[in-house]
Order: sequence, then structure tokens, then C-alpha cells
Amino acid sequence: MDDGKPTGPKAKWWSRPSTGRGATSGQEAAPEERTSPEVSASPEAPGSAGAPSQAEGSGSAGAPSPAEASAPPSSVDAPTPEDATPAADDRAGAPATPAGDSSAVTAQSADVPATGALAAPPRPKPLHEPDPYSTPPYGGPGPWAPAPPVQRPVPTPAHGTPVPPLYPAPGVQGGYAQPQPHAQPQQQHTPSPQPHPSPQQPPTHAQAVPAPVPAPAPERPQPLSSIWLQYDPWSAPGQPLTQHGEPAAPRKRRRGPLLIGAVVIALLAGGAGGVIGAYVEGNGGITQVELPQAGPESAARAPDSVAGIAASALPSVVTLHVSGAGEQGTGTGFVLDQQGHILTNNHVVDPAGTDGDISITFSGGETAKATLVGKDSGYDLAVVKVSGVSGLKPLPLGNSDNVKVGDPVVAIGAPFDLQNTVTSGIISAKERPITAGGEKGDGSDISYVDALQTDAPINPGNSGGPLVDAEARVIGINSAIRAADTGAGPDGGQAGSIGLGFAIPINQGKRVAEELINTGKATHPVIGVSLDMKFTGDGARVGDKGQDDTPAVTPGGPAVKAGVKPGDVITEVDGKRVHSGEELIVKIRAHRPGDRLELTLRRGGDERTVTLVLGSADSS
Repeated sequence: MDDGKPTGPKAKWWSRPSTGRGATSGQEAAPEERTSPEVSASPEAPGSAGAPSQAEGSGSAGAPSPAEASAPPSSVDAPTPEDATPAADDRAGAPATPAGDSSAVTAQSADVPATGALAAPPRPKPLHEPDPYSTPPYGGPGPWAPAPPVQRPVPTPAHGTPVPPLYPAPGVQGGYAQPQPHAQPQQQHTPSPQPHPSPQQPPTHAQAVPAPVPAPAPERPQPLSSIWLQYDPWSAPGQPLTQHGEPAAPRKRRRGPLLIGAVVIALLAGGAGGVIGAYVEGNGGITQVELPQAGPESAARAPDSVAGIAASALPSVVTLHVSGAGEQGTGTGFVLDQQGHILTNNHVVDPAGTDGDISITFSGGETAKATLVGKDSGYDLAVVKVSGVSGLKPLPLGNSDNVKVGDPVVAIGAPFDLQNTVTSGIISAKERPITAGGEKGDGSDISYVDALQTDAPINPGNSGGPLVDAEARVIGINSAIRAADTGAGPDGGQAGSIGLGFAIPINQGKRVAEELINTGKATHPVIGVSLDMKFTGDGARVGDKGQDDTPAVTPGGPAVKAGVKPGDVITEVDGKRVHSGEELIVKIRAHRPGDRLELTLRRGGDERTVTLVLGSADSS
């Protein structure tokens, strides 16, 4: 021993690096313990240089351990059968195997093939010359590190195969340590000295593998980090690796938040896709456009709404088509009773004359012929009758005296022959004195009406139609409109509504209709005077002479009895101001014959009040 370093040449050895492979136990092995197993064909048992083998206790130098006896020979350095006998002769100084040791014989017969086998090919020449200084990795181990065990190369296990936890038992030539059963203690022999392996005599392929007597080796637990010292990743697959003890706990990966996020995203995407798909499907897909629409609703409406009023009044409204004497016209009327009497305007039926044609069309489309019952040009009212028609629905009558300005109203008619037209508005004024007609020139067709004013649109064709309140009751008969300029359109026709419509109050219409149905004619209330219609002052002036030089104040009439004289100016009727002769006529005709009136008149600068009872005059 020269400080643990042999002086002579050493046998070459080679180990593959295992740097970077950690111990399975989680602890790093010491640098001296990370040396890879030595790949060699040395017949001696592994150990430090110059140290005696642990197998000497068996009585045979270099005897293999029981593990070696059962291990298969290496495919690299195993001797061939032809070299078995010469190898035994060339081992100078090697002790012979005792004849009485059956275990040794068995081990030798298992490891040494029979003579006569084919010779092994010559061992390839090393790539490097022997290192005289024995420097690793080409030379022997230096004094700074323990000598690695000499092992026979064995096949390398496949990647992932568990590694045995124990070192190989002393004397094992190659392979991985196997758990050995507890052997019975054998008779101890005195260890014989064993010469140190000579570095000048490296083993050859012709040498036979020795078969030393196996010696029992005590089992000892090894640290997990030492497993990798016996693992050769570059060798061929061999015995499976095993691992004892509790496996390392797998690293727990925090997948909870990622999994929840993925599920939420999937649900949102699926819900959005379902909504979009349902919308596209419900709207005819992407190639056909189908607009959204409200579903069916109840047809019932509030009775005081325009729709409710129209639904209630329309079945009682009719359209009149009149022709005769080269004239024709269209107007509106409404049913008064179940006997078939229909009220309308005089100017609607006037084109028919005495022998014209009057046709009635009901709101449902049914038609019937009608006959004239009576008419009055001063009131602009007429009554016709249909026969043989059942199921008539009379329209209820209201009270025009109860109407207030601002009350809602609905006008129904056939403007320009457009049947069942409904318009709505309010009462914009009351007791508006108007005159209508006068186309004949003699004044016989002029009507004087103390009218209800409305902004509900009224056009030609609405004449004679009902003006109803919020309870679908008739409060007026639509009769006139205030047209712009001359009342004629650009094409010579009648102009349309500008928001000024006038209706005959139903109280007056009711009285006239009853008289026309009962007697065929209507009576007019009179005071028995003739008026100067050319007077331009304020009030109604009594003329000096009447028509055809008759007296201006009718003898025996109401005015004579009250003290009225020609030239008097009447300024008020029942306390209401009168500005013209037309207004005085309108105010008088708004009453019934026999009504008592108070007149305020001015005579020669003096005013006086007189009382009179209205007389009666038959309509012409």
C-alpha cells in the first residue's frame, strides 16, 4: 500500500456518468456515492483496491456469492466453453475448490460452461492506451475516492422500471441486488490469504469465470439514494427495478379555479349559443326576415273610449245615395226607431225632389230603398223611412242643453262616400248662429241654426250624420262646415275640413223630427215682424215695410201685442246680445212655438224690455 494507491499499472475501468439523476428519497447522495457501477470482467469480488474479499469466509478465494450463482452470465464478458479448461489452468496460485463443498461445485457448474463450446470472438482493442497515472475515467481510482466495485455489466432495465433498494451482496459479479433469503449459517473457515489482483495481468476472454464458494451476506437496508449508483441507463434492459417503502406523494395541482372557470365559460358560451339559435330559429333563420308582432288581444274596449263609442254607434248609422232630376248626392243618417225612420239633412235628400231615388246602405253592407216622410229647409232637416227591414238598432238621443264646451265627441259618417268613417274631437263652442244654403237665390233654402261647434273633422258626405257624446248618445246632427276662402277646391269641388264643423242641436232636431213624422211638416216659432237684412248697425232692426209692401209688424201677431213698432232695434233676447238679423232668427227658432221671450229694444235712443209669446208658422 502506498497511501492507498497502487504503484504498478492498474486495470482499465469505465463508468458512465449519472449526473443529474436524483435519489428517489428526495436527498442528494454524496459525491463519492454517485459513481456509476463499474463495467468490468474482473473475476475478483468487488471491493477497495488491496482489501481482502468478504467472501474469504467461505474457504475459497474469489468464490461467488449465492446471488452470483443464480444470476445469468453477462452477454459481454462471459467466457465460452472452449476457454473454460484453459482458464482454470492459467489461474496460477488460485486455490482449488474443496471437493467436499457441494455448494461451490453447484455454483461452478452453473457459471462455467462445458468444454467444447465455440470460442468467443476476440475482445476489441481499447480506444485509449493505459494511463500510467491511473487518472479517471481512463485509469484507476485515485487516492481521493474509494475504488468502485468491480461488476459484470448486465442489461439495463427499461425506463420507468422500479430500482431495488439494496446494494448487491458482496461477491456479486453483475446485475442488480436481489432480496436474498436468510441462509443458514455455514461452518466458518479460516480465511486464507488472497493475493491482490495484479494490474499487469488483465483478464482475457480465454479465462474462465471462477466459481467461488458462496458466502452468506447479511441483509442491510440501503438508502434510496444509493439505488441510482447501480443503475446504468445505457445498458440493455435487464431485471425489473423495484422500489420498497411509501411512494413519494404526487404533487397536487390546483385545478379547482381553472376547472370552475372552464365550466363557467362553457355554460356562458352554451347559453349564448342557445339564445342566438332560438332567436334565429324563431325569426325564420338567417335567410328570411320575420318581424316581431304582438299576439292576438281581446277586442273589447272601454265603453267611453273612441273605439267603444264607435262600436256602439256604427250599427245605427246609414249611408244615403240620392239621385233625381239630373242631380245626385251622398250623405249620412241614423236610425230613430224600429219602424225604420231615419233622420238626415234636408240638403242631402233635396236632389231627389218629389220622385227621385233614395237608397240606404247599412253599416253591415245591406241595402234598402227609402221614401221621403218630410223635410224642412229652415231647419235643414228631413226624415226618410225604409220598409221590410228587421233588426234595426235605434241610436239613443242625448240632451244638447247639457253639453259643455270641451266635452269629447265623435262624428260618424261617409265623407266623400267613404262609409263608416269615425273622427273624434271636442265641443269647441255652443249657440253659434250660422246660416247655410242660399244656393237658390230666393232664400227659400237658407237654414238658421243655433249650432254646436266642433273640431271633429267633418267633410262633404258627413252631412246628416250623428255627433255623439262619450256615452254614444246623439247630441247633434252634423250639417255644415266653415271652408277656407270660397269653400271651393282647386278642381272646383268642395273644400275639406279645417276644424270648424257645425251641428244642429239634438233638442231642436228631436222636435222637428217628431213633427215631420207626425204631420209631414214642421212649424216655426215667430214674433210677427219683418227685419231689415241690409242694416249694418249693431242689433236686428225692424223694417219699415214688409215683403210686397205688407206691414213690417204683422197685425195681431205677438210683436204687435208686445208694443214693438217699425224701426225698433232689438239688441237682446232673454238677456243674450244680438248683433244682426240672422242672429235674431237663430235665437227665435231655437225655441218652440208658445215659448215666452223677453226682448230688449232701442227706440230713438231709449231702451225698453218687452215680453211676448212666440207664435207658429207652417213650413213651406
